[in-house]
Amino acid sequence: MDPDTLRGGSGDVYWRRRMTVLVGVLVVVAVVAWACSGSPDGPQSTSSGTSAPSSSASEQSVLAGLPTVTMAPTPTPKPSRPGKPRAALPVTPTPKPKPKPGMPCAEKDLVLNLQGRQEVYGAGARPNFLVTLVNTGPVMCVADVGARSMEVRITSGSDRVWSTSDCVNGEGVELRRLERGIPYVRSLDWDRRRSGSECGGTRAAALPGTYVAVVRTGGLRSPKAVFHLR
Repeated sequence: MDPDTLRGGSGDVYWRRRMTVLVGVLVVVAVVAWACSGSPDGPQSTSSGTSAPSSSASEQSVLAGLPTVTMAPTPTPKPSRPGKPRAALPVTPTPKPKPKPGMPCAEKDLVLNLQGRQEVYGAGARPNFLVTLVNTGPVMCVADVGARSMEVRITSGSDRVWSTSDCVNGEGVELRRLERGIPYVRSLDWDRRRSGSECGGTRAAALPGTYVAVVRTGGLRSPKAVFHLR
């Protein structure tokens, strides 16, 4: 056999082995590169057989980081107690009827006053007083200003000296219509003599000194008017 033929044959074998090794190295490098650039799960089996799915380590770590949610049970509403009183509804007050003109005057709408004409009266001078009654209500009303209803009384200390209600003749009733804001006015003189239950005969004269006069009707009472007799 030709030596060149033998040399050529052994050379082909030598290069085929080199190519086989080189191809193997390239396959290994390709597999490693594919494994590094692909999914973190690495190459998956292409077997046609079925197997139970399993979660990867990254999925398990993500699931472990999620907060745990606890579902609280829905509370069951308590049944209402039978016979339990309900809250009372606000009561709307009934409006008071408006006063009609000509009705008796309400005391809260009346202003009563008495004023002396002077503070000192010389010997023989009769004290004089001015009595006023004013209606401050919304409409005209009627008031009794008679001697039995409206009394002017004069005292000195605890001594009841004189009163218009002593020795009254007749019924002593006098009804007056009081318009709003227009005062009823009465002028009254005192004869400087005492009065009492004894209406006949001569009455004793009041002594010089300090006296107090007031007027009253029902529950109303005027301020005091202080004066002096000489």
